[in-house]
Amino acid sequence: MTQHVNYMQQSPEFFKQMMEFSNAEKGSSIEKEILDLIHIRASQMNGCGFCLDMHMKEAKIHGERELRLHHISIWRESTLFAPRERAALAWTEILTKLPEHGVPDDVYNRVREQLSEKEISDLTFSIMAINAWNRINIAFKTVPGSADAAFGLTKAGLS
Repeated sequence: MTQHVNYMQQSPEFFKQMMEFSNAEKGSSIEKEILDLIHIRASQMNGCGFCLDMHMKEAKIHGERELRLHHISIWRESTLFAPRERAALAWTEILTKLPEHGVPDDVYNRVREQLSEKEISDLTFSIMAINAWNRINIAFKTVPGSADAAFGLTKAGLS
């Protein structure tokens, strides 16, 4: 597979702004472990090989257990996720594939039982960012693993 457009070179200012937007997650009220889960789940749902590859490696580097990584796509049936993680995954799914009439109140209420308003807001921005990254990498067929060295992902040991 050949990448269609190198968007980083063709639109460096937009790329820089997207990186800054994504880097704002470092100050998020949402813990890194949950951010890893939501990045992976949205990338799975959108079918973004580049992002899925990248975020699996990041999660591994951050110490995520391998079995939990395998269970992300079946999180509802799995016993490996805490209620807070389940809420974040549910919010990720509903915002990644928005229903025709928006987010149902019952979904919001279940998420609100686990997350504060600030956390829901921060999480929503993170979900927006990963969905944007998924879309650009899918559109331009960015090759999975092609940025491993640039992003320090070789240390995941998953080549």
